[in-house]
Amino acid sequence: MRTSVEAEQVPAAGVPVRGKRRRRWFGWTVVVLLALWAVIRAGGLETGSFLTQLMTLTPYGAGLAALTALLSLLRRNRPAALAAAAVCAVMVAIVVPRAFGAEQPAANGTPLRVLAINLFGRGDAATVVDLVRRFDVDVFSALELRPDEVERLDAAGLTRLLPYQVLQPEFGATGSGIYARHPVTELTGLFTPIGHNMPAAAMTLPGGGKVEFVAVHPNPPLGRMTEEWNRALRALPSASPSAIRVLAGDFNASLDHRALRDLLARGYVDAADQVGKSLIPTWPNFRPIPPIISIDHVLADRRVAVRRVEIVDVPRTDHRGVFADLRLP
Repeated sequence: MRTSVEAEQVPAAGVPVRGKRRRRWFGWTVVVLLALWAVIRAGGLETGSFLTQLMTLTPYGAGLAALTALLSLLRRNRPAALAAAAVCAVMVAIVVPRAFGAEQPAANGTPLRVLAINLFGRGDAATVVDLVRRFDVDVFSALELRPDEVERLDAAGLTRLLPYQVLQPEFGATGSGIYARHPVTELTGLFTPIGHNMPAAAMTLPGGGKVEFVAVHPNPPLGRMTEEWNRALRALPSASPSAIRVLAGDFNASLDHRALRDLLARGYVDAADQVGKSLIPTWPNFRPIPPIISIDHVLADRRVAVRRVEIVDVPRTDHRGVFADLRLP
């Protein structure tokens, strides 16, 4: 009769062969799943709610692939280590360029300072007004704007700084609004909003020029809303040779989503990406866990130069705000 030790086939090193095989099988499973993740992200192949949400975590996937490569190497599973390292290299190649600024177009026209904040219906009004004053904001995109929040912003002095408005406040997450330093005209036929209210306006600049502006806030890609989220991003207006357009707000999308990259390909740049700050997370904020994903953006016509971007905190909202200092052509 064989002993239990003999049944486990213990080699000289004292580690059961069956245990080694089990760990190798687990390691290869992780590598294969990471490889599928990298292929889906690189090819823009995500479909459905789960994969769409998973893409948002791609920067962390690169770190997970690096850790998997190291552990596989320590366990002397060199093929798995090499495969995990290759996956890591693919994800790093996708993610790391966002940490570096891009060359800007020679745009030395009118400054346009944009602030976008998802107020969560209760963002601290005094902080918002302080940011508008400190950054000398020209246009403020206010998302999840409730009627009572409008009153708090008015009482804090926002309308004295940004007296022109196109507001569509509502209770819940649907409301949005545009506050501007210069006269604005509401644009009702620019596109068909899908999801939350997304007002659009043309702002007349000193000297007679105009900029078209959209406060963006589609529903998140959760469950059955995923296809609606895709349609909402597709419905946003493309850049136009006859007008300078800026889209700002809570896109519920990161640069790892094909839907957002497709929108950028229609003539826009992401302001934070242009100055190497698009890896700074914006959600969730003021919760037990720190912000982990970047879903709030200022998108500008690619002819616009981006001079500066700041990611800012506003108490009592679960989003960080995005400020962008732009120069028009």
